[in-house]
Amino acid sequence: MTKLIPYGRQDINEADIQAVIDVLKSDFLTQGPAVPAFEVAVRDFVGAKHAIATSNATSALHLACLALGVGPGDIVWTSPITFVASANCAVYCGAKVDFVDVDLDSFNMSEQALRCKLEHARKARLLPKVLIPVHMGGQSCNMAAFYDLSKEYGFSIIEDASHAIGGRYQNQQVGSCQFSSITVFSFHPVKIITTGEGGMAITNDLGLAKKMQLLRSHGITREQSEMVSIPDGPWFYEQIDLGFNYRMTDIQAALGLSQMSRLHDFVIKRNSIAHRYEKLLKDVPVFLPKIAKDTYSAYHLYVIQLNLELISSSHKNVFNELRNAGIGVNLHYIPVYLQPYYQNLGFSKGYCPNAEKYYSRAISLPMFSSLTDEEQDWVVTQLIKAIQK
Repeated sequence: MTKLIPYGRQDINEADIQAVIDVLKSDFLTQGPAVPAFEVAVRDFVGAKHAIATSNATSALHLACLALGVGPGDIVWTSPITFVASANCAVYCGAKVDFVDVDLDSFNMSEQALRCKLEHARKARLLPKVLIPVHMGGQSCNMAAFYDLSKEYGFSIIEDASHAIGGRYQNQQVGSCQFSSITVFSFHPVKIITTGEGGMAITNDLGLAKKMQLLRSHGITREQSEMVSIPDGPWFYEQIDLGFNYRMTDIQAALGLSQMSRLHDFVIKRNSIAHRYEKLLKDVPVFLPKIAKDTYSAYHLYVIQLNLELISSSHKNVFNELRNAGIGVNLHYIPVYLQPYYQNLGFSKGYCPNAEKYYSRAISLPMFSSLTDEEQDWVVTQLIKAIQK
């Protein structure tokens, strides 16, 4: 095997390319018909009422926090095993961020840790305004339990489903928002489907949808019912809030709309690859991801954890050996609170023991829909070789 096998890769076909070309030849490269068409496609697929396409998932998370009124003096809780954007979105709003430890089987936010932290927070009067559970790797968190806790403790929920479009929970598509106020998807190239860069916020609440739509485009409205003044003419608009330029282009949306036609096939293929990994690695000293009975993972990632007690090599050495063999493994993620920015806010090593244990032994193996059996066999062969070295 001579070529590099990345941990993730987009799958672009001729139909995708033609969809983009059609937009490039059209009258609208942005703010045209492709964006609302893409929004409708995703909205209908997940079975929700409203969809707001954005420039990326980070901007969608920011809009979601703002729509829920997150601001100075508020507290937002999220997972430490995620990309930094899941926490940064609350800091952008002036809120404080805290972290709930993860479960070592699913890598998702631990229900037990959340319950314990909420009990202590209620006594200290430091309950969160918003909880942002992250569907790590494509598997949904236990959202029904989190939703029950939200009613008991009075917080809202934003599902960070950046990894999970096409996944299911309790026989419903992730993004239905049955157990949350807002769900956020990512369409980065290594995700399940891509728009190049892009994101989307999903909600069943019309008020939240309108707020996010307003803030997505500078806080400007052309709706007379929302204006302070009587319009001077048909050209008139008003900025009624301080918003942002978080819009998705029609070029991006056209690609996303085309990719939606293959989303189901992508997820089936990823699950097939995951099941094959499970068979190939069953006798290897690694901990494999465990999928809960009521979930169907989109498998954005396939993360193993090395059983370091049974191997002679170190985590770093195994990682380096795989990279040297042309396998672009990665590590998702460094616990967010260990980043210098968050350490400067008072967090330190030892804060979430499970997250740190996970980090000390996790490796993301290649997982993408076009991964061949030959490539997968090479990955497993080199992993076994690296462990034994």
